Amino acid sequence: MSDLEADPVATATGWLELRRAAAVVTPARVFLGSAGLSHRSADALALRADHAAARDAVASVLDLGHPALAPLGLFEVCTEAGDHAVHLRRPDLGRRLGPDARARLTAEGTVGADLQVVVGDGLSVAAVYAQVPALLVELERLTGLQGWTWGRPFAVRHCRVGVLNDLGVVLDPRVVVLLVGERPGLATAESLSAYLAWRPRPGCTDADRNLVSNIHDRGTPVELAARRIVALAEAMVAAQASGSEVREPDQL
Repeated sequence: MSDLEADPVATATGWLELRRAAAVVTPARVFLGSAGLSHRSADALALRADHAAARDAVASVLDLGHPALAPLGLFEVCTEAGDHAVHLRRPDLGRRLGPDARARLTAEGTVGADLQVVVGDGLSVAAVYAQVPALLVELERLTGLQGWTWGRPFAVRHCRVGVLNDLGVVLDPRVVVLLVGERPGLATAESLSAYLAWRPRPGCTDADRNLVSNIHDRGTPVELAARRIVALAEAMVAAQASGSEVREPDQL
């Protein structure tokens, strides 16, 4: 029998220490304890609140007039998924630009930029509102330090990652960065992903893209995410490629 098993006070203290240590490295629900055969009330209520936040994030519709996005001056285009319900049921339609999108991008977008940042609603509008404003500002700043041309940012409504291929055809940037809301979980509903591709074209797959994920306060902070994105873009420019042919730099 171990010392912890022999001493109830030591056992309780040991579990508390494990919980504190786990909370530092993961937001996962571990070492929660119990009240009889059930979870403690505080843990059960927190789980229900996080589940509700995840459901709301998926169900919400992107609003460019939202206080977080309105100052950014984004214009928007739409995919072939014409409404939110179709967007959730038909991922394939979210990978293709809608019939009016190409003309608007040609008229209002930037053709041939070195770095083109695109904002997609994806599966969490909450992530877009929480992370995109600060991340977009930092990416523009770092792009200027690199001496690259900056494509005018815009939003894609009902967006899936594969829409990068159509965007590459219309605007022909060297590197495209898609900031898109991740599928929310019970740890957070505000996690954003950044998918990067070198001159994407129809037929490109996930093997041709790079990813910086878990961009949120308890994951990858915005400032670090911006540095990682620009470092990956720099590696793509050097290799004239993206995806499995490009490794993220070890040191930032």
